[in-house]
Amino acid sequence: MASHKLLVTPPKALLKPLSIPNQLLLGPGPSNLPPRIMAAGGLQMIGSMSKDMYQIMDEIKEGIQYVFQTRNPLTLVISGSGHCALEAALVNVLEPGDSFLVGANGIWGQRAVDIGERIGARVHPMTKDPGGHYTLQEVEEGLAQHKPVLLFLTHGESSTGVLQPLDGFGELCHRYKCLLLVDSVASLGGTPLYMDRQGIDILYSGSQKALNAPPGTSLISFSDKAKKKMYSRKTKPFSFYLDIKWLANFWGCDDQPRMYHHTIPVISLYSLRESLALIAEQGLENSWRQHREAAAYLHGRLQALGLQLFVKDPALRLPTVTTVAVPAGYDWRDIVSYVIDHFDIEIMGGLGPSTGKVLRIGLLGCNATRENVDRVTEALRAALQHCPKKKL
Repeated sequence: MASHKLLVTPPKALLKPLSIPNQLLLGPGPSNLPPRIMAAGGLQMIGSMSKDMYQIMDEIKEGIQYVFQTRNPLTLVISGSGHCALEAALVNVLEPGDSFLVGANGIWGQRAVDIGERIGARVHPMTKDPGGHYTLQEVEEGLAQHKPVLLFLTHGESSTGVLQPLDGFGELCHRYKCLLLVDSVASLGGTPLYMDRQGIDILYSGSQKALNAPPGTSLISFSDKAKKKMYSRKTKPFSFYLDIKWLANFWGCDDQPRMYHHTIPVISLYSLRESLALIAEQGLENSWRQHREAAAYLHGRLQALGLQLFVKDPALRLPTVTTVAVPAGYDWRDIVSYVIDHFDIEIMGGLGPSTGKVLRIGLLGCNATRENVDRVTEALRAALQHCPKKKL
């Protein structure tokens, strides 16, 4: 029998059915879920350390190796979003005092700087205005000056819409005895990426963008060079939850009996497994083509409305997330609100250094279609007609 009277009564809101609006998510992520992935989320739970779960985990690892185009044995899932994978990479590779070179041309580089400073690394940001990217010459100057153990680059900078070229950067880093860490959260599945051939030592991505899985899991892989750096640390990583030695064992990457580390998000992993199955069935090259063609169609429709693409060089435009300069005289908030309120379509404004400068439109996975481009551009046409415009 209860010994005390309850101070908090049942919340009235929780006594009503859950109500979810039907929206088309054409922001930078998360994306809508295909029926097969939604169905996976409704399957029954199994034990997180059962042989059936280990089989699913092994299949997921093979799927990651396919979409990353890597043969790295040390390939696994982090129980957390892309931020968590970034933190996992940095807390395992960097030790206090290590030199860390960061391409900070958007919010993700800024976050890498922040985490590196918390670890106690000597962080050297190569800061660029939104829309900028890095050349081999610029990076080589940073490598020669700072002699870092790690370089961070964002392949698809979703806050600015920039696609960072990667060819040659791995080879360049290795010439200076530096590891290359790449964020592919916004680019994976939407544009060519070859981990092994491009010499990327650590690559991570998220579940919720072009993979069309629910947010909350992230994919990561480490080269043998990166593994050697992590496994020869003088200090323990600051995070037990993200300690790669433990995670590698739990994900069956070290040929040792698996030991319990944490309770993995079983249902989310069902969904991730199915998302990787879908892209395997479609084929990576077909997925890349789908996103390239949908983005080109979107660019043409936007320009027909008189809107200006934020990234001027077509070769540097991220196919999955298009940035549009906020049209003169308009408040970006009015446009975003009008599109969701009148058309049930989500687009977003800028993020971090691009706040107030751009609108962001995402064509991610199953959402990368001409039909969706037509819907969002018609919504934008209406928004431009009805939203207040200041006289310049």
